Amino acid sequence: MKHESIAEESAPVADDVRWKEIVIKYQKPSPWKATWQILNTLVPYAFLWYVMYVCRPISWWLVVPLAVLAGALLVRVFIIFHDCGHGSFFKSPVANAAVGFVSGVLTFTPYYHWRWEHAIHHASSGDLDKRGTGDVWTMTVQEYLEASRWKKFAYRFARNPVVLFVIAPLFLFLVLQRLPARAANARERHSVYATNVGILAMAAALSLVFGFGTYAVIQLIIMMVAGGAGVWMFYVQHQFEDVYWERGENWSFTAAALQGSSFYKLPRILQWFTGNIGFHHIHHLSPRIPNYNLEQCHRANPLFQQVKPITFISSLKSITFRLWDEKNRKLVGYRHLRNYRKSAAQSSGN
Repeated sequence: MKHESIAEESAPVADDVRWKEIVIKYQKPSPWKATWQILNTLVPYAFLWYVMYVCRPISWWLVVPLAVLAGALLVRVFIIFHDCGHGSFFKSPVANAAVGFVSGVLTFTPYYHWRWEHAIHHASSGDLDKRGTGDVWTMTVQEYLEASRWKKFAYRFARNPVVLFVIAPLFLFLVLQRLPARAANARERHSVYATNVGILAMAAALSLVFGFGTYAVIQLIIMMVAGGAGVWMFYVQHQFEDVYWERGENWSFTAAALQGSSFYKLPRILQWFTGNIGFHHIHHLSPRIPNYNLEQCHRANPLFQQVKPITFISSLKSITFRLWDEKNRKLVGYRHLRNYRKSAAQSSGN
């Protein structure tokens, strides 16, 4: 079985087939919309690098805000890359691969390798028996209580907000993405190597223009902003209180999409920078829908609008969620462990 077909072949027949008839019309890529999105994203991104070059001799106080803005634009670049990986941005696989490679170099992410791992994420999201690839490390309450001290420490460290949204994104994009996974096939490995060469060429060219030190600082700021924002978006999309998690035998593709992926309702400007990916329930329902059609699809039928939106303010609560409580079917914080132990002790006493 080819890697790119994992998501499609692993998804069982949906419980409610109504959505299939609705999403078909929104799965058609638009070359005009795609081209315009490239122009209004990559051109401003390149222009910001030019303005930073002009401003650097004047003051870093001008450069840093521009680098932060470039980091926000890089999130949108990643959404273009993401859609290419799903084969949804353009109709042509060649065009998707070409734009995917270029945007992959800009975001420090190998196209084919990431596409393979992301397909696994779509095929297993919400399945408790298939955790571990393309997701945020999530333990159940029972697993945590039975874990060793070292594993508990590692888990708490990994789920710490500073680690999760500052350190981990940099490590992921600057280090982990430079190395192919052991299970990767030849094309995916070559994708990693080709992207690494592209990144080196880009870094060398920009270092000649800016100087290596200046380039490294600017690139680091951009990656911190883009990586932190990107990981936050991914976190909120699958880490909210009433999220869907189920054991494999009871897992449903439709439920995992509509209940296990959030509708992150953001202000218009943030929706633009994040490429409509806040309509994540629609995206997981049909990854073949390009980002520029997600909102229209969401509005097309009340079935999709039944998903309760998460706002930016309410999403901040997600930081406190750490563990999946299988008994009560919700994400909980570490404080919940006290009640869990007390309840367990009372049950054993009786």
